[in-house]
Amino acid sequence: MSKLYTARDIEALIAKGADLTDAANGRLTPMARDLLRQQKVQPGKSTAAPAATPSGTPRIHEPALPDYEYHWKPGGDPKSAAEIEKFFYSLEIQVIKERICHIGKRIWNKGYVDGNGGNITVRVGDNLVLCTPTLISKGFMTPDDLCLVDLDGNQVAGTRPRTSEVNTHLGIMKNEPNAKSCVHAHPVYATAFAVAGVTPPSCLIPEPEVFLGEIGFASYQTPGTPENAAEVGALAKKHQSILMQNHGVICWGKDVEDAYWKMENTDAFCHTVTVTMQIGGPKKYGPDKLRELILLRQKLGMPDHRLDQLKECELCDAGTTTVNTVPQPAACSCSAPSESSNSSTAPDEALVQQITDLIMGQLKQA
Repeated sequence: MSKLYTARDIEALIAKGADLTDAANGRLTPMARDLLRQQKVQPGKSTAAPAATPSGTPRIHEPALPDYEYHWKPGGDPKSAAEIEKFFYSLEIQVIKERICHIGKRIWNKGYVDGNGGNITVRVGDNLVLCTPTLISKGFMTPDDLCLVDLDGNQVAGTRPRTSEVNTHLGIMKNEPNAKSCVHAHPVYATAFAVAGVTPPSCLIPEPEVFLGEIGFASYQTPGTPENAAEVGALAKKHQSILMQNHGVICWGKDVEDAYWKMENTDAFCHTVTVTMQIGGPKKYGPDKLRELILLRQKLGMPDHRLDQLKECELCDAGTTTVNTVPQPAACSCSAPSESSNSSTAPDEALVQQITDLIMGQLKQA
């Protein structure tokens, strides 16, 4: 197996003035690949003889999608402190740490998080999950900042304390084994939908139907609590993107890139719906077209419950802009009095009519 080069490896080679050809032809982490491109070196350039296609046309690559999903051996989690330390600082985990930091920069650059907002996780074992620490800007993390927790949220490695909101991610992972990574953030448009208590409607744009499916909605629970983990986790089997009322958005995927994409898709969709409502409202395509998109989604290996649980005529009703959410208690005892308790201060209709008649009479005389 070819050597795996990290960003640190590439930086060391550059510092020595070494030839980067071997590194370019080896396996690279995302950040290492970016460094090579900055040095005007094309990663993945093959020196092998061109292959021939069945038609006889030469080609130099066998196209294949990259696989960023982490595959662990079931039952192979490290147990002792020494084993956990070796695992936590291993090269394969270092690659994932770098990828998490890379996604952190992307959500920060997109304006999806501010201050120390948002958090990211990647599952790396039967009972082990990498996560971002608390009180840190996601745009300026380093691999050394990351933490390792078990599925109960107990921190087992990492010099900084883990995020308190990791419990929500773990709630998703416990309920949905395919959830290998979660990204939580506060993108403006999607969070506005969450605060308003609505989800965007179906049958508007093909891409969200294929790559997101139906967007879920979780009623408000205090962030980081077991109640929030239970509320969001229960929705994970049906939804890969979930709006959390008065809070933000959490998305899951097979790897951290996949989870991030769904976050970006969600906010772009909510942005488009917001603009659409301002210029005349949405015009939907039919449920037969949505059914085709759901079948395509399932063919790509992504879960979708709608064909199993909804009649075709109901498909386009899934997700509306008038979702009724669980009512929340009043913020305090000094809430504004109801209309009925202020009936004495309501305008007198007869007086309003009298004033209106007087004004109209003066206008006629003018």
